[in-house]
Amino acid sequence: MGRAVLKAVIDDADLELVGAVDINGGADTGDLAGTGKNGVLVETGLAAALERLRPDVMIDFTRPDVVYGNVLTALSHKVSPVVGTTGLSDAQKAEIKAAAEANDTPAFIAPNFAIGAVLMMLMSRMAAKYMPDVEIIELHHDNKLDAPSGTAVQTAAMIAEVRAPHVQGHPDEEEKIAGARGAAYEGMRIHSVRLPGYVAHQEVIFGGLGQTLSIRHDSLNRESFMPGVVLAAKKVRGLKSLTVGLDKLL
Repeated sequence: MGRAVLKAVIDDADLELVGAVDINGGADTGDLAGTGKNGVLVETGLAAALERLRPDVMIDFTRPDVVYGNVLTALSHKVSPVVGTTGLSDAQKAEIKAAAEANDTPAFIAPNFAIGAVLMMLMSRMAAKYMPDVEIIELHHDNKLDAPSGTAVQTAAMIAEVRAPHVQGHPDEEEKIAGARGAAYEGMRIHSVRLPGYVAHQEVIFGGLGQTLSIRHDSLNRESFMPGVVLAAKKVRGLKSLTVGLDKLL
């Protein structure tokens, strides 16, 4: 994801790459992106890089255990974070919102930057008004660290806006193996698949009297996220406080 973001920023005429940070430093970002050397080298210290470079925006695709600290560091330097790393808790998002307001610096978080995934979530919320029995299956590569995915959680939250909480399935059903019915979210069920070969995929299945409806999105490569990342990088400075979800920018 880091290499894909580098290339997307370098290729966009309205954006300028001024720095990059990773635990492994020293490489030329142009070499990493496959666009040719540009003299912008990867650094290892985030705070020092932000202090010296004074960027407008920091794009974060890291890990659930470090993204929260990265975002707070960016906001303390009045740099707007655009975050694609999932796994932030509601409490952490509340702290990020408070930090954004205290530093008068907008922040943006998206569970998924693919335009099609955003449309899938919006369509699922629309469908849930009429078919409230629903389950979510999300499928990702086997190196993903959090489950369910941020996209699945956001989808369930959007569905819950229009769906009265109720438990689905037979009231006397029994799991022969714990977890077989997936995670529960206001009576809905979310199932996570982790296998090599997948990138990011989600299917939302609705059941009704004599019919089913499936809404599915597939990201076939990491380039699918880049238009959304670039859009957020361009628009984040015009936002207020903390904004969550790419649908707010479309």
